[in-house]
Amino acid sequence: MLYHLLPVRIWLPLIYHFYHYPSVFTGIIETLGSISAIRREGSNIHFTVASGFASELKIDQSVAHDGVCLTVVAVDAAAGTHVVTAIDETLQKTNLSTWAPGRRVNLERCLAANGRFDGHIVQGHVDLTATCESVADQNGSWLYRFRHEAGPGRVTVEKGSICINGTSLTCFESTDDGFSVAIIPYTYEHTTFQDLRPGDRVNLEFDIVGKYVAKLLGK
Repeated sequence: MLYHLLPVRIWLPLIYHFYHYPSVFTGIIETLGSISAIRREGSNIHFTVASGFASELKIDQSVAHDGVCLTVVAVDAAAGTHVVTAIDETLQKTNLSTWAPGRRVNLERCLAANGRFDGHIVQGHVDLTATCESVADQNGSWLYRFRHEAGPGRVTVEKGSICINGTSLTCFESTDDGFSVAIIPYTYEHTTFQDLRPGDRVNLEFDIVGKYVAKLLGK
């Protein structure tokens, strides 16, 4: 990010934020996981997730599941699974309450200090869910249209970044309550976009830089 090109009142809060909240993602999906078990406990839900990197995980590690930052609370390296817990606040703001065994999810571990920043700044803090309105096969790529509730800080711009189910993507046809994205074959094959159908709910995280700018400008 070229913070020196932004006014101090914009980049200073960003520096403060990432100093105090160091877990950050980039929206580049590492692997697909699969929900193997679900257990409810009070208002919480415990998800057991099978993945190719489960044996590398440690308890208390942060992993983005479809864009939701969740803490690993148990690991079974032999079974290739880990467990995360979603509280009621998370369930209310995301699509996790709709998950069922067998569902595939996008997984990304938080960025290492020496890692490459190939996507954009993603916190793993979902703002709200959106609805997939349409999917169009473009003979080699796919166009998806999403609709969401308009509101303060829910800003997209042409050629700007958006995080959908944990995937860093570029917006076009941006409006106050919707936008479109184009998916290339590699992304389609290596994320849950191949499973997405019209009417499905997805997790949205708007660009943190845009949210700070919108707040400072009173929008």
